Amino acid sequence: MKQQKIVITGGPGTGKSTVIEKLMKLEFTCMPEISRMITREAQQTGVEQLFLKEPLLFSEMLLQGRIDQFQNAEELGHDIVFFDRGIPDIFGYLNYVQLDYPMNFFRQSIKFRYNKIFMMPPWKDIYRTDNERYETYEQSLVIYDFLVKAYQKLDYEIITVPENKIESRVEFILNALES
Repeated sequence: MKQQKIVITGGPGTGKSTVIEKLMKLEFTCMPEISRMITREAQQTGVEQLFLKEPLLFSEMLLQGRIDQFQNAEELGHDIVFFDRGIPDIFGYLNYVQLDYPMNFFRQSIKFRYNKIFMMPPWKDIYRTDNERYETYEQSLVIYDFLVKAYQKLDYEIITVPENKIESRVEFILNALES
């Protein structure tokens, strides 16, 4: 059986990482969101929000990290690997901030294809900001639209994960994988 690479994505604060954490507790192989790691490393050098200060540098670091995750997943040999965000999220965010960027971001999104995309829409009741998440809920709504467009541009079928308790959201995703 060929490995299934499954992306859990959506705007900021939609519960993606919580779903990934639950899948990990269920012993699924998951690749964590690396933008938080890049942001924290930059904060340690005195740059509060690297994406806002140097969006292309941040995005290039993110691209390399996500390509590495994709390739590492293949080496693991597990049947299913979940990703907290995918490569197309990068140019979705760059489109959101209306920044010109090299076509390499789009080309890499074509080269490294995922099997299924689960999109988690903005959900006001669970939205929170933190040290790495600076966007407002209203910005989260706009980012979500840019992410949907990014995946649609690559002809992905998007499966929308409904608002619900974490267990129900995970069950929805696992059931969708079986169908």
